[in-house]
Amino acid sequence: MDFKGHFELTRGGRCHPLTILDDHSRYSIGLRACANECHQTVQDELITVFRRYGMPRRMLMDNGAPWGDAEDQPWTRLTVWLLQVGVAVSHGRAYHPQTQGKEERFHRTLKAEVLRERSFCDVHDCQRQFDPWRREYNHERPQEALGLAVPSSRYQASQRRFPEVLPTMEYGLDQAVRRVQQGNGRIAFERRTVRIGKAFCGELVGVRPTSQAGVYRVYCRRLPGVLWRTLRGAIRPPRPRRGNVSTHPTATPPQPPPRVVKKKFHREGAFLFAPLTRTLPPCGRADPSLTRYPCLRTPVTHVPGPSR
Repeated sequence: MDFKGHFELTRGGRCHPLTILDDHSRYSIGLRACANECHQTVQDELITVFRRYGMPRRMLMDNGAPWGDAEDQPWTRLTVWLLQVGVAVSHGRAYHPQTQGKEERFHRTLKAEVLRERSFCDVHDCQRQFDPWRREYNHERPQEALGLAVPSSRYQASQRRFPEVLPTMEYGLDQAVRRVQQGNGRIAFERRTVRIGKAFCGELVGVRPTSQAGVYRVYCRRLPGVLWRTLRGAIRPPRPRRGNVSTHPTATPPQPPPRVVKKKFHREGAFLFAPLTRTLPPCGRADPSLTRYPCLRTPVTHVPGPSR
């Protein structure tokens, strides 16, 4: 699934052609003239396509909007909705359009035969030109990659029906269920907040420990026992607080050696004081028990003050 480059309309606005291809047969499942690239527009078009042709198990797309995001990539409101209806999401490598070479070749043919040297007044006019060309592409045009067969001879609609009502999110007993906070896209886990993504705000996710000590994974499930997809990588527990002993069952990670901080000689009034050496813990904060030294205000060298 991808957007062909948008172009200007004679009555104002721009047309954004949305193209959806079957990866096996190159069958054009959808070719829609959209007025924008918003996630709700794409979702409405996908619902129409899913009701007619069934749902795929996985969809491949690039990292652009509305199915990719620079901050929370690859999770957006659209991709989360696809996960909820049971469609896995794959994204191509960044700045590598060859991953979707079939889509790029389809766009090239569409531009050469329909869009080049032609003007359109509005998106409805574009759709009236897209529909007959799509029928010709699917049922009459032979494809060299298919052995000169037409795409309709190799395409088979999916048997998975589109769910009109979103299924509830259910998790197993081996997972800690957390609701993603509104606004910041974080969950509270092990006395800290972990960023999941703003696209999941208000959704339930499950946290499960891995075989590696102190490392967890966040999952999103639709049915019990069915793994949907891993959302984030490792989540490490926080370091123990100062003066407290960690009660976490996993081993404490090795700590770096303590740092030694030395204060230089400094002048105060008419006296020169000796340097103060103290040891700091690895966290960078001084331990109160190590900083309570005797007063070092005994002058080492007397420096005459200014004459009065």
